Amino acid sequence: GVVGELCIDGSGLARGYLNKEAITAEKFIDHPFKSEGRLYKTGDLARWLPDGTIGFVGRKDNQVKIRGYRVELEEIESVLNDLYNIEQSVVLAKEDASGSKQLIAYIVSKEFGDINSIKEGLMLVLEEKLPAYMVPNLYVKLDTIPLTTNGKIDRKALPVPDVLSRQKEYIAPSTETEKQLAEIWQEVLGIEKIGIKDDFFELGGNSLNAIKINSRIKKKLDLDMEIKNLFLFDTIVDLAFQIDFSKNQKEIKTDNQELKMIEL
Repeated sequence: GVVGELCIDGSGLARGYLNKEAITAEKFIDHPFKSEGRLYKTGDLARWLPDGTIGFVGRKDNQVKIRGYRVELEEIESVLNDLYNIEQSVVLAKEDASGSKQLIAYIVSKEFGDINSIKEGLMLVLEEKLPAYMVPNLYVKLDTIPLTTNGKIDRKALPVPDVLSRQKEYIAPSTETEKQLAEIWQEVLGIEKIGIKDDFFELGGNSLNAIKINSRIKKKLDLDMEIKNLFLFDTIVDLAFQIDFSKNQKEIKTDNQELKMIEL
């Protein structure tokens, strides 16, 4: 079940790459179980299945790191392609303006309508089948996946979502409430760094994320907040101001009640 690089040996193994000593030394390694044998590192990622066969996971060069976790992009694509409403998918990891890597799912779907109409359903299914850090938070719907002249997927031709291409100045949280909200948003949205003026919906947020964020705010900030506030105040700075204002009003109300009790 553990993912590792597939290596091969045997009598048909080549001697190496012609006139390419560096790549030969990198790819052809000493055999750990045979004193004079060698292994060839294929670059394919695979794992043993319960029935004893080897299951292909993806290519090592398509493995990326998201929030400290190693992610095989083909594994996400495989789950997407198994869904009844998805004809084809490609997943990429791209950096936004702040330098944080985000997973983007490009899909060709059988369903009509824009991506927002099917995004929440996709995320719900993916979260049941994949760890949270492997669930894309940005989705792009295409009519077809672009191909190169020799019929392979042209990943360079895939469009970059507006949220990644925009150059918005990063403003770090300053108050305690802003810091707590930023941590919650980063955990739920899977983004490494979120500024206080970044828009919740531009970051890929939706009603499913809003429910999760609201639940964590209640637990972390000990605050029973209405979920509609996330839609009304869609930046951290605005939401933090609203939360602090509500807390202050509550404290003032409590103080007034105590004063009335003293007067009585």
